[in-house]
Amino acid sequence: MSIFDQISQSVLPTAHGEFRVHAFREHGGVEHLALVRGVVEGQTGVLVRVHSECLTGDVFGSRRCDCGEQLELALQRIAAAGTGVCIYVRGHEGRGIGLQQKIAAYAKQDEGLDTVEANLALGQPADRRSYAAPAEILRHLGVVSIRLMSNNPTKRQALEREGVKVLESLSHEVPSNPDNRRYMQTKRQRMGHVLRLPDSPEAQPSEPEQADAQ
Repeated sequence: MSIFDQISQSVLPTAHGEFRVHAFREHGGVEHLALVRGVVEGQTGVLVRVHSECLTGDVFGSRRCDCGEQLELALQRIAAAGTGVCIYVRGHEGRGIGLQQKIAAYAKQDEGLDTVEANLALGQPADRRSYAAPAEILRHLGVVSIRLMSNNPTKRQALEREGVKVLESLSHEVPSNPDNRRYMQTKRQRMGHVLRLPDSPEAQPSEPEQADAQ
């Protein structure tokens, strides 16, 4: 049985060209979007970005994260390829802890904690996101297998556990800035993201460091 009770679609002209936008509403009321370019039904190796909602980065252009720039890059890459899917996953704000708690975590970071420590200090997990909805969306669209634009091996593993066939993970890194450099370093060092951080003093092309013991 589908987790969605309503699905609708229309044309969405964007700065990156025209997409077909599909809106999905879960039985619990959470709504998600999929921006589709070209024919993806029955296709293998479809270029896909599974993008977690980030109001501060995606809408207001916050420099504390790289989310807004990653979203723009995903749409650019899909437009250039001519075929692909960008899934915008609602309910993933702050890696799943919600907008209010994310801002509270920002305050903890202002006090010196990193992004993982800040979540834990609030009694929240470092990451509570579920990938059941994007997996179901890909099945609804008839996508056979994907090439995932992500620096996060955990995201790939989570999608695969939900039954998504991931042929490869493609680097999706954007330049850091002085306001998010520590955040990016924490993602590499403590959350296993594959990031080179070429504009960071300690950048190196090695495998990501292991998470600190806590």
